[in-house]
Amino acid sequence: MKQESEETNHEFWMREALQLARQAEEHDEVPVGAVVVKDNEIVGRGYNRPISSSDPSAHAEIVAMRDAAQRLQNYRLVGCTLYVTIEPCTMCAGAMVHARIKRLVYGAKEPKSGVIDSNAQLLQSEFLNHRIEEIGAVLETECSTMISKFFSQRRLAKRHPCEQD
Repeated sequence: MKQESEETNHEFWMREALQLARQAEEHDEVPVGAVVVKDNEIVGRGYNRPISSSDPSAHAEIVAMRDAAQRLQNYRLVGCTLYVTIEPCTMCAGAMVHARIKRLVYGAKEPKSGVIDSNAQLLQSEFLNHRIEEIGAVLETECSTMISKFFSQRRLAKRHPCEQD
């Protein structure tokens, strides 16, 4: 799927990531989706699936980067942009550095485990051997609403297990 300008249309790609987040939610996973874009084309897709795959590393970002690496036949994702609905965690940020992602675009902040802006600002660390451009708050409201609604429903279900649909 191509789009005219990756640089100027981050919302287009984030909407693709949001569609994947919906797939995660359909599988009772935390609704996070990610796409890897290179030369204005999606080369990798992923959504959260650590529960269904019994894999603690199966975060949306990791799944999307694995998909892109397989498609591109290269573990280095040079020139690629990773779009993800929620601010990445430490594991995912480290994987992005190792993969040599060019740019990270994320939707909503993750105050508990996000390490791009919310907590550690990990990608700005001097000890890293690769720098990643960061753009946050793209479709922030949509991304934040999706994950907030998911956890709100989950908390409600725990309080009232007999009242589920």
